[in-house]
This record gives sequence, C-alpha cells and structure tokens, in this order.
Amino acid sequence: MLQDGGSAVDGAIAALLCTSIINPQSMGIGGGSIFTIRDKTGKVKVFNFRETVPKSFKRNLLDECPTTPRMTTGTQWIGVPGELRGYEAVHRQYGKLKWAQLFEPTIKMAREGITLPPYLAHLLNISIARNHVESSPLCEVFCNKNKKVLTKGDTLKFTKLAESLEMIAAKGADAFYNGTVGENLIKDIKAAGGTLEMEDLNSFKVQVLDAWTVPLGDTKMHFAPPPAGGPLLAFILKLLEGFSLNPNSFKGEEKIQTYHRFIEAAKFANGQKRNIRDPDFHDTKSVELLMDPSFINRIRDMISSDTTHNNSYYFNTKPSSDHFGTTHVAVLDEDGLAVSATSTINHLFGGTVYSSSTGIILNNELSDFCRRADSLTAGEQPPSSMTPVILESKSGGLLVIGGSGGSMITTAVALSIMNRLWLGMNLTEAIAAPIVFVDSQNNLNFEKFENKEIFDQTVKKGLIRLGHKLGKSQFFLNVVNAVEKENGCIAAVSDRRKMGEAAGY
Repeated sequence: MLQDGGSAVDGAIAALLCTSIINPQSMGIGGGSIFTIRDKTGKVKVFNFRETVPKSFKRNLLDECPTTPRMTTGTQWIGVPGELRGYEAVHRQYGKLKWAQLFEPTIKMAREGITLPPYLAHLLNISIARNHVESSPLCEVFCNKNKKVLTKGDTLKFTKLAESLEMIAAKGADAFYNGTVGENLIKDIKAAGGTLEMEDLNSFKVQVLDAWTVPLGDTKMHFAPPPAGGPLLAFILKLLEGFSLNPNSFKGEEKIQTYHRFIEAAKFANGQKRNIRDPDFHDTKSVELLMDPSFINRIRDMISSDTTHNNSYYFNTKPSSDHFGTTHVAVLDEDGLAVSATSTINHLFGGTVYSSSTGIILNNELSDFCRRADSLTAGEQPPSSMTPVILESKSGGLLVIGGSGGSMITTAVALSIMNRLWLGMNLTEAIAAPIVFVDSQNNLNFEKFENKEIFDQTVKKGLIRLGHKLGKSQFFLNVVNAVEKENGCIAAVSDRRKMGEAAGY
C-alpha cells in the first residue's frame, strides 16, 4: 500500500484487514481498535473505536463473569463492533488511496484461500483451542469435512467474509452499519440468542481525542487516554524513570534489583486497574493522579529494595481477571505520518459467535468489565489493556510501538520500552528479551519457549528470595511490534513470538 502511494493509515487498515484472516483468533471487523496517529506536523490524535455496550444487555451480566481462568463464550458478551467505522474515520482524514483498494488483497486471499498460517496452525494444535473451535459454530470455517480442526498445509477459506468485504469495499462502512451486511449480521446474532439491534450499529460513533503525553527524560510518550491502558503503562515507566536506569542496571546483582523495581511498579499498576473506566461515564480524577509527580514520587518511595509485599499494600483489594487476545500494527510512511494501531475481538476467537451469512466472527468485549467494574451502561466502552503509543525524542527520533496479548500488553510493552530507552538494547533485542508477566494476582510468570525456561534463572531465584510468588500461566501470548526512526535510519521489528515479519522499502 505504501509503495502504491498510500499513507501510513492506508497501510495500517490494509494490514489489519489482512490480519483478520491470518490471525482471525485475535481481531477482525467484528471487533474494535484504538489508533494513535502522529501527523507530519507533530500533532498526535487518538481515534478510539473500541466496542460499546449495546442498548439492550443482560442487567445481571457481571454475575456471569467466570471465577476461574476460562473462555467467555456466548452472545451476551458481544459489544457493538466499531472496527469499520473507525477505518472510515481515519481513512477520511489521512487516507490517500481509494477505500476499495485497501480491501482488494484480503478479499482475494479470503476467496481463493490461503495455506493455514503457521501460528494459527500451532494454535489449533493446542487442545484448549482445538476443543474451543470444534465445539462451536467456528468449525464451519476452521474444520475439515470430518469436523476436525485444520492442520498444517490445509487450505483456509473465508468465502462468506470475502462477499461481505466486497460489499463494504464497494459501498463503504455504511454497508455494515446501515446496510445488508449489518442486517444479516444482526439476524444471525438474534438467531443465536443475542440482543444487538440495527439501532446499535446505526448509532456507533468514533471518538477522536488528543493523545495524553508524559515526558520520559528527553523523550515524550503519547498514548490513548482511558478506557485504554496507556495511563497504566505511563505510570509504570514514570516510576522506573526515577531509578535512573542505564546499561549497568542489567549487570550482576543490579539486574535482580532492576527487575524487582519493574515488578513492584507493575504491582502498583495492577492496583489501579479498576480506576481505568470510560470517562464519558466515570470520573477520571483517580487516573489523572497516575500522572501526578507527587503521587508518582510517593509510590516510588514505597518500593522497598529488599522485599515485596502482600496485595493490599498495592491497593489491590479486588484483583481483576486476566485476558488474552488482540493484535498490533505499527506503520511509518515517507511523509512522516506514524500510526500505532491495536485491534481486538478480545478472547481467542472472541466469544466463538460466528455469523454464517456474513463470515464475521463476533467479539466478546463486554467480558472486559469482569472484576474491573461493578456495573455497566449502554454506550459505555469497557476498560482495556490496549496501549498503542508513539514516543518522540528531542533529537527528532520516533518510536511507534504497541503490543497484543490482552493483560500481557502492559508488561511486554513496558519492558520493551525500558530495554530500548534506558538499558542500551537495540529494538530487536528490546522486544526479543524474555518477559516476566505480573498477573492480576501479582504473581510472577516467567516466559518459556516450547516449555523451556528462557528467563535468566539467577534473576528468577533472586526475585523469589525477595518474596515474589510464582504464577501458573502456561501461555505467553505477548507480542510487541514496532518501527523506529533515529538519526535518519529506520528499523522495524515484528515479534518472533507470533512468527511475523517486518516489511519496508
């Protein structure tokens, strides 16, 4: 798209459309996104088109929230999809190519079929995902004639989705929000027991906001305001900034102390999760406090060098639940437009609600309210870990970065930025470095690869000596993608964890 004369926004839209069939478990037009966009003048805007609570929903929905880690399935969790309205809004403002051109490659692949992508093949081979698909309507797309999931080398086709995308390409987003695609989608949702109405689609609005900005030394970080997870990421990094980290912070005993400080900061961020709510419906004073220097200094003083603490120390009396999903795209064009875009249908294949007449997989976004809210309101956006950010240095350098992996986003992106800004790593090293995920219970989960320990064992033992407890996470779905421009050179990294590759010219 860029080589055809398109903008970074054109590239991001086309890449996400493609991702919806390469990684359909993570995102698609049945979901929503947040775009952080820096134009060539340096102005940074946020386009938030995350899903919203429909007008009609189960009043006791939060009573159905799972109490143990598991998939949240069913039509009751579907939020109003915002993906296409958002694409339309950013394309109208920043697009250079024709709308239909952005859809053409994905329509072709969806109709003709693609070899089952390696990561999707890997995922479908895991028993929890395999059972999830084989016992749901998704089997229509992801199973063979024997009702068993597709395997490596099989062809994956999205015939119905190709038809829907073709209609949307020709008629615009209105084909979804006011037209035939939307009408068919609503019929399928209702047939499955859902409550979405055409009125929900008709009334969806994209939020256009100024980005929030915090200084990190000589760098400014621009991020999406609540209900996105940017304030928590900024809070962690501002806490760490005060420790004057440098490449020597990763040597000997100091490496244990650096990770300890990071983990303590992440625990305090976990304690603030319930304050991340939709500002159109809730007061944001407690979130704005996270950017307040005196509050940050007070919390930093509470980080002990020789011990950790119980959860109540971090104001974490009601731990939220952990979620896994999403995808991220970072794009920079030759005109200087930069796009950091995170998109999701939430859990693995959303809530496994599949619209057979449109080929669309629906989100289960309302489950993001679980254990992070006591109520929800029609039109409200759920809280999110999504944090597409853009950092700019005084010297004119840019870092366009974000992550996927649900609750793992904050940990993975914070570590990548810490590694790149302060610890002397290049972008590839910063993203590839093993992560420690601080889960909602404040337990530590050390990344493994093919069930093998890859985290520094000396550091791990040192952290356990300080009193940190181990978690039981088996899957590390954290992925960070980024592109940076520094001193006239451009580097782009697609995280190896999802078998992706960066591309450019």
